[in-house]
Amino acid sequence: MNTIKLGLPKGSLQEPTFEIFKKAGYRIRLADRSYKPLIDDDEIECLLIRAQEIGRYVEDGVLDAGITGQDWVMEYGSDVVEISELLYARGGFVPVNWVVAVPEDSPVTDITQLEGKRIATELVSFTERYFREKGVTVKCEFSWGATEIKPPELADAIVDITVTGSSLRANNLRIIETILESTTVLIMNRQAYEDPWKKGKVTNMAMLLQGALNAEFKVGLKMNIPAHKLEDISAILPSLHNPTVSHLKDRDWLALEVIIDETQVRELIPILKNAGAEGIIEYPLNKVIY
Repeated sequence: MNTIKLGLPKGSLQEPTFEIFKKAGYRIRLADRSYKPLIDDDEIECLLIRAQEIGRYVEDGVLDAGITGQDWVMEYGSDVVEISELLYARGGFVPVNWVVAVPEDSPVTDITQLEGKRIATELVSFTERYFREKGVTVKCEFSWGATEIKPPELADAIVDITVTGSSLRANNLRIIETILESTTVLIMNRQAYEDPWKKGKVTNMAMLLQGALNAEFKVGLKMNIPAHKLEDISAILPSLHNPTVSHLKDRDWLALEVIIDETQVRELIPILKNAGAEGIIEYPLNKVIY
């Protein structure tokens, strides 16, 4: 049987990844202390690995495909095929930022002022390249964690990952520059990508995962409307395309269905009700495939 060896990220991306797979139609189970998740697809073998390592194992062919952060692919210069960007990260359905931060009371306001200074970070190679391209010489030191507490005693500045910046502010740090925006990516080994079956299997998986992410902030809306008000009510409704309309047994009434952004629903439902819609039903979606 053909199989895909798939690397899944251990750590902060683990739970959101499992949830997205669930919405995409895959059930993943992981026993305590196990690093081999079970998935309800006999053609996929999973291995749970730190996101930092997945790019290297995919490049080397130990894994056919993997889900990791774009930042780690760039950090290690992994030679892989990016199949799909998946807009979720440890902070939710948004990218994460790698930022340069200094103590709140530091006189530094620009990265050029860090010439000759020490910077603590997990993203050592990318940070060194970034500063080199800016013409600034710094000493980058690998941080094993708790990077926010390093300045000012152990480092002059840090490069750390953040979504809202709240953790940095809580540690009296101030952001002076964003050096990288990153999200989650599905990557594939170049040789595996040349195999039609493996490529098809992974690209189909990407389509379902992307569909699950597309559906995250959308809902379906059903309603009955008077037939003579179709144009007026259709004009109110935003949708992916035109609304789906079908006749009811009573020919004076129509059933109308649309997919819309969830944030619009609370404003739209009262407007639709006042415009003559009845039996309005809102329902969640698992996947939206464009």
